[in-house]
Order: sequence, then structure tokens, then C-alpha cells
Amino acid sequence: MAASQNGHNYFLIAPLIPGHKPKLMISRPTINRIIIIGFMVLVGFMLAKGIYSGSVLGIILALTSLGAGIYFLYLLVKAKQERDAEEMI
Repeated sequence: MAASQNGHNYFLIAPLIPGHKPKLMISRPTINRIIIIGFMVLVGFMLAKGIYSGSVLGIILALTSLGAGIYFLYLLVKAKQERDAEEMI
């Protein structure tokens, strides 16, 4: 086995090695983008289903979710800008 170290499976003992942090296969910003895009796709799908079925309540709830998602992204960008401004000081 190529992943063995001292006769043990490295993947099983990696959390036990002090100071060793296993690397993720996907970086954190990529995971965040996937989550945001997935949320927006689901909201768009629910908006389309609300329009297709003629459900006024469904359309209102989908638009509310869309607004909440956009507002969250606005707050995220604003917080990042404030954090960067504080680091400059």
C-alpha cells in the first residue's frame, strides 16, 4: 500500500499526528461558491414551479428567498470590505 507509513495506514493516523492538518480536496472559496450557486438554482427552480402552477404564495416565497440570498451576498461583500479596510490600518 503506497499510503502506509511505519506499517500503518496514513489516512487513519493522520488526525493523530500533532500539527498535521489534512488538506481538503476543494478549497473553501470553491465550496462557498458551490453552495451559493446551488441555493440560487433551487430558488430559481421554485420560482419557475410557482409561476408554472400559478401559485401566488409560491411566487412570493420564492422571491422572498431570492431577496434574502441577494441581501446575504451584499452583507458578505460588505463585511469582507470592512475586514480588508481594518487590515490596512
